[in-house]
Amino acid sequence: QVQLVESGGGLVQPGGSLRLSCAASGSIFSIADMGWYRQAPGKQRELVAAITSGGTTNYRDSVKGRFSISRDNAKNTVYLQMNGLRPEDTAVYYCQGRFSNGIMWRDYWGQGTQVTVSS
Repeated sequence: QVQLVESGGGLVQPGGSLRLSCAASGSIFSIADMGWYRQAPGKQRELVAAITSGGTTNYRDSVKGRFSISRDNAKNTVYLQMNGLRPEDTAVYYCQGRFSNGIMWRDYWGQGTQVTVSS
């Protein structure tokens, strides 16, 4: 089993910044892609940003130039730096990762952290 624990969410004014962190622990032999998703009320969960084990990143168009995803493989942690936040970024943000215990690969999700952008 793998546990993902997110932190860093909160309330911020438009134009502000937040940094989300997601630390993985448990039976981890290897980690492949990791990503951040978000889900706003009444909407489907959507991919915000992803990063491969080699550091290649991709972003949804609406956050390009404002958000930055990174990872620290030594700490099994992925980050999401969010700048220039907008009210439409308000959502619950979920960390996701693909992990191997040395036998099989499986996807795991964090519990989510609320991000609210409002004046």
